[in-house]
Amino acid sequence: MRCPYCGYEDSKVVDSRNTGDGIRRRRQCLSCDSRFTTYERAQATNMLVIKKDGRREEFSREKMVAGIRKACAKRPVSQETIEELVDDIEAQLHQLGKGEVATTVIGDMVMDRLRQLDGVAYIRFASVYRAFADIEELKQEADAYERLLPNSTSQLPLFPNEELNVIARGVANRGKQPRESAK
Repeated sequence: MRCPYCGYEDSKVVDSRNTGDGIRRRRQCLSCDSRFTTYERAQATNMLVIKKDGRREEFSREKMVAGIRKACAKRPVSQETIEELVDDIEAQLHQLGKGEVATTVIGDMVMDRLRQLDGVAYIRFASVYRAFADIEELKQEADAYERLLPNSTSQLPLFPNEELNVIARGVANRGKQPRESAK
């Protein structure tokens, strides 16, 4: 393992820990004695993705993470949640036991999970994935999503209930409080 500080080719492992989906190793450079951390993840057999135009390319976890991150931008979804979502999809893809998987299968898996996680992220991802031709198609997808929601949605609130009550009281009292006159 090359040292990120001095570039020396050799290091020793000081500590190893299992992180659930891989191994975290603390290493020490044999040249400059700097310490750094590496993460190792077992890589299953290479899977090919069949694109819509028929091209085949190697499965890229990074592309899936980037797409989901864009959909979840400025939403209350943590990076950890995104990583778990991608881990889950990747594991399910490998359980299929196929060497090739269509992008439509992967896209549908992502949409199913985003639908349960965050409605706005789901609609954002769907708008790119399904390449809606016009606003009407987007509206139909949003309406279909809304019909699937139970009365009490699992959508994360923008404000906690206590904060909403304080805001509502402040708005209601705004016109009722007498203003102090300037002296």
